[in-house]
Amino acid sequence: MKQTLYIILLAVVAALATGCHSNEKNYREAYEKAVEHRKTGIGAETYAKIEAERQRYTHVINGDSVRMVYVNANVAIDSTDVPSRYNVVVATFSQRINAKSYRDRLREECGFAGSYVLFGGPDKLYYVVLEGYEGKEAAAAMLRGLDKKVKIKILEPLPWILVKM
Repeated sequence: MKQTLYIILLAVVAALATGCHSNEKNYREAYEKAVEHRKTGIGAETYAKIEAERQRYTHVINGDSVRMVYVNANVAIDSTDVPSRYNVVVATFSQRINAKSYRDRLREECGFAGSYVLFGGPDKLYYVVLEGYEGKEAAAAMLRGLDKKVKIKILEPLPWILVKM
């Protein structure tokens, strides 16, 4: 009787141990559901137009097409410095801790000690700035070959220039 109880208990423990576990497939399905939910109420064509407009090049500076967006933003994290007028944005976050972490990685791993985070805009986002410049020509020059200058993955699909209003 005791031995049968131990065998049943062992079988229950084994079933629990091999039960439902999270895996990459589950996370991928949840992510795809979230993306589809975000698109709800918007047709695929409209969503594609919104994304194209969001990444559209808006200015030509020294022969290079660059995306410049005018945003009312201020320095958000650990800095009393006055932000520059033209800022090279390499990531945007909705949470402060993520922006701070990415900025710290830029400083430590890539050597961009002048990196900082701006907060503002219509969506109330945190913009991680690689470097700020007073002239748009210098900011546009920084965008050239940015993937070779920065050792970590740039989170923006196309880095752009935030013009502080």
